[in-house]
Amino acid sequence: MMRIITGKARGIRLDTLAGDNTRPTSERAKEAVFSMLQFDIEGRRVLDIYAGSGQMGLEAVSRGAQSATFIDSSKDAVSVIKRNIEKTRLSDCCRVLCAKAEDYIKAVSGRECFDVVFIDPPYAERLVAPTLSALLEAKMIKTTSVIVCESEEADIFQKMPELKNKFEILKTAKYGVAHVTVLTPKKETEL
Repeated sequence: MMRIITGKARGIRLDTLAGDNTRPTSERAKEAVFSMLQFDIEGRRVLDIYAGSGQMGLEAVSRGAQSATFIDSSKDAVSVIKRNIEKTRLSDCCRVLCAKAEDYIKAVSGRECFDVVFIDPPYAERLVAPTLSALLEAKMIKTTSVIVCESEEADIFQKMPELKNKFEILKTAKYGVAHVTVLTPKKETEL
């Protein structure tokens, strides 16, 4: 059972996708992430990419984020996100788009910028590093942005080692099979 932990929508149970195609972030991991982010949420613009059920973005909005944009390429996931937005009554600050992450990033390059980004792609696709690279290139994050990545591997930069120099890792933790990496672009990174 997934639920909103705290804030305006506290305690509301969220729907999830049936089957094994999406794997929601565990309650334990979500609580840990939000305790790390507690002072970085209020009034911020949030991007929940590979959103699945939308639980991370909805938790952020429940805790006072200004807005959340949810991106998922699955029509079923988008339906679940929309249902969860209705259940939480947070629709006034949520936007949902059915699109591939890379298509969305290309489409809004240079026009959208976010303070907090959740990246949780299907593990087998190993898309964390390519997504980080695309967000940097599209100028969708700034040196004050906080990015939360969930992956199967401990080293999210394994696929693109050159990218490691552009980010400062703030915290890493492991919850079951999930590795959570919280990072921010280095101040000297050109954005």
